[in-house]
Amino acid sequence: MNLNKQPTIEELAQLFATRKDSLDNHILWVCESGEVRIDCLPADQDECAFVSQRPTMRTRLRTYRRGQGYVGRRAAADRHFLRNVLSTLEHEWQGQQARQDRLLDRYC
Repeated sequence: MNLNKQPTIEELAQLFATRKDSLDNHILWVCESGEVRIDCLPADQDECAFVSQRPTMRTRLRTYRRGQGYVGRRAAADRHFLRNVLSTLEHEWQGQQARQDRLLDRYC
């Protein structure tokens, strides 16, 4: 899913559905090209290390903690949640491309 290509809730839902909530913590982040990703946060790695290994990161949402229901099929079915995520990403992306590593800790 790319924020420069008029993303849809369906694309975002597919991204969330590919992850398993019970296995790992996850971080949703956007690289400089506008590509949205959800990656696992390894148990032995803190968020600062995760960010430092991704120099193309432009923005990210707070970490989705394992077992809280923020990723996976159940989250992908929650259209209200996905609309909030997509709205927040689109709003932030409008002026974000020049900046680096901005943490978003709330939704629009």
